[in-house]
Formats: sequence, C-alpha cells, structure tokens
Amino acid sequence: MPAPKKTVRRSLLVASAVLSSLALTAPVSHAAPKPSPSTSPSATPPVKMSTVGGERLGRPGTQVNLATGVPVLPKDLSARSWVVADAETGDVLAAHNAHWRLAPASTMKMLFADTVLPKFPKTMTHKVVPSDLADVGSGSSMVGIKEGETYSVHDLWLGVFLRSGNDAVHVLSKMNKGIDNTVKEMNEHAEELQALDTHAVSPDGYDAPGQVSSAYDLTLIARSGLQKKDFREYCSTVTAKFPGETKKNKKGKSVRESFEIQNTNRLLAGDSDIPVYQGIAGVKNGNTTNAGSTFTGVAERNGKVLLVTVMNPEKSEHNEVYKETAKLFDWGFKAAAGKVQPVGELVPPRSSPQASAQPGANDAGEAGGAGDGASKPAVGASAANGSSGVGVALGITGGVLVLLAGGAFLINRRWPLPDLVRRRNRS
Repeated sequence: MPAPKKTVRRSLLVASAVLSSLALTAPVSHAAPKPSPSTSPSATPPVKMSTVGGERLGRPGTQVNLATGVPVLPKDLSARSWVVADAETGDVLAAHNAHWRLAPASTMKMLFADTVLPKFPKTMTHKVVPSDLADVGSGSSMVGIKEGETYSVHDLWLGVFLRSGNDAVHVLSKMNKGIDNTVKEMNEHAEELQALDTHAVSPDGYDAPGQVSSAYDLTLIARSGLQKKDFREYCSTVTAKFPGETKKNKKGKSVRESFEIQNTNRLLAGDSDIPVYQGIAGVKNGNTTNAGSTFTGVAERNGKVLLVTVMNPEKSEHNEVYKETAKLFDWGFKAAAGKVQPVGELVPPRSSPQASAQPGANDAGEAGGAGDGASKPAVGASAANGSSGVGVALGITGGVLVLLAGGAFLINRRWPLPDLVRRRNRS
C-alpha cells in the first residue's frame, strides 16, 4: 500500500567536503573464486569466504568488537548477511557473513546506475520501441513505460530508483548498446570497485542463475554511487511526476498527462508500520522470490554518516528488512559514539591511487560526466520535472559542518564522500 504523505524531517546530501591530493593505496585483495553463470547461492555461509577488507570479514557469523561504551548488537536480527560501515572513513563497524554471496534482487540496480548513469545527459530523450521492452522479465516491477512514447533520461532514472522499474532499466540498457554490453560493463566496474563477490547476469537484479553479490559488495557499490551528484538526487527523491501515455482529450487534441510515483524505500517514504528513519538519504531496496528482501541505506546523525546493508531476513514480518536496517543504524550511531573498533574496511577502487584528488574530482558521474562543483554548493535548487524530497544540493543552513582541505580531514579516510548528509524541515 502507498506510504502516507506527511511532513517529516528528511536528510539531504549537500556538497561540502573538499578532497585534497592524497596518495591512496589499495590493500591487497583476497577474493574467493568468481562464480560461474550456473552457480547458485549456497544454503549456508561458506566456511571460507573472501577477505577483501580484512581477514575477519571472511569469517562466517557475526564480527564485532565489543568494549566498554559500545552497545550490544540487537538480539532479534534474522538477516542472512549484513554490514554496518562508516560511509566516510570506510570502517566496517560490525558485520554478519559479510562476504556471503547471495542473490541481490534490485539492489543490483545500484551497480547498474553507478556504471551507466554517467553515460547520458539527463536532458537527453529517447523514444521507446518494442525491442526496448522485449526481454523484461515476467512479474518484474515496472514504472509504466509505454512503447512509442518519448522519455528523458531524467525520467528513466527516476523510474529506476523510485519504482525499481525494470522497464526503465531495459530502456537505458538498450541505449547503452544493449543488455549484454551493459552487463559486461557492470561486471568490469564491479572488478574496478573490488566488489569481487559480485557477478551480474541481468542489469536489473531479476533472478538469474549465477547472479550474486554480498552485503560487503553492495555497501562498496553504494559508497561509489554516492560520489555522484545525480545518483544522490535520484536515490533520495521521495516522490516525482512521471510522464504518462499520450491520449486524445474530448476535443480530439493529443495530451500527455503525468502521474505520481513514490519511492519504495520505506525508510525514506514511510509506511503504515514503519516511520521515516531520522537522517535517511537513500539508497536502494529489492525483493525477489530467490533473493528475499534486500536493502542498502545511508543515513546521518550528529555528523556521522553510516551505510547499512541487510540481505534476506528470515522473519516474514511486513517490512522486516527495513526494521532490521533501522535497528542496525541505531546501533551503529551509538557504537560510533562509543568509538567501537572496526572489524574491517571498505576498500577503495583499484584505480584510486591514480585518480585526481582535486576538489570535486570524485564527483564526476553527474549525468553527462560533469563534475559537481563541490566547492560551490547550489543554493535553493529543487529537483527537476516535479520530483521532490531530498537529494538535490540545497542551501546550507547552520554553516558548513566540515570544510577542510588539509590532511587532517583525510586521515584514515581512504575514499571520503564528497558531501555529508544533513537534515532540514520539508513540507
């Protein structure tokens, strides 16, 4: 059922931090063998898994360093795998079967977006032909794209992120030289990110033999996506207007009306049994028969930005994946305040030592490849085409939280986000 409309305090990603030139060295990666296309996720976590990010992350079971001042983990978690990480430092604060390869469902769309989003300017338009939608999986989630209608790239990405529309994914994939090419590029990008548990078979996360990822990899991929301005906008937009079908009105004139779409991320939009999570700002949810429910979220509280990924809770309660995510966010913010010692880290991309570290350099990936202009945050901007919610660069209220160009800001930060999450009233 649609989430109720209400006035809430929502998070918002604002360009505020400046990257400095810093030599980044990626740690040696130790990955388990890549899955073959016929491989299905195991029924129990393997005894030996990838150790990318640290040896403890390759162990089955829960990994956490409890000490004085650090809260105990929630006792009623049922997810097969989860990760709590600091989005800026890359520290993994706690994890459970972090590298267990499982079906990702639509959280795979984060990798799709991080790979394809920079290819096309958001103002570019495309007229949909039958072949664009010919191979969309049966029972797929759809935003409602119609053959013969023209859509902007901006429209299509809203359909991907808000409604998890496989139809929008397939149209963008066909624009990107086809499904096979898109999947190939996604797997290449996963390798670059050191998301070595991940193997894409379809661009939309639709169940397919051998299509796997892990809580660790999905967290890495989300962190990469959040470097990009347009990714941040789309994943944090709550509602938007989407173009409908062209029809003739009573006067015989062709008109095209729009309809409202709402984000299916229940921590962002809320639902009857779960409130909007304080500080939430994305990222992506998913659900299929094989994968169960999956979710990766980013949230901020008191200047601390956390990423949480939860895969396939065994409990069958409504919105269970969001409830367990909220509990892990709550724990993470308390644990960070208690200075919990990490059990691993989110590794940087392979190419990061050679990447430019000039201000805004890692923000390339706005649609069309343009940078964010991080040194000059936009003031009073709003989402285009009727979209609303968080995720567009707005004026900073209360001053800049962090704006340091020296090494002090970047100590222990292997790949910091170019902006922090902030809250503000929204009506």
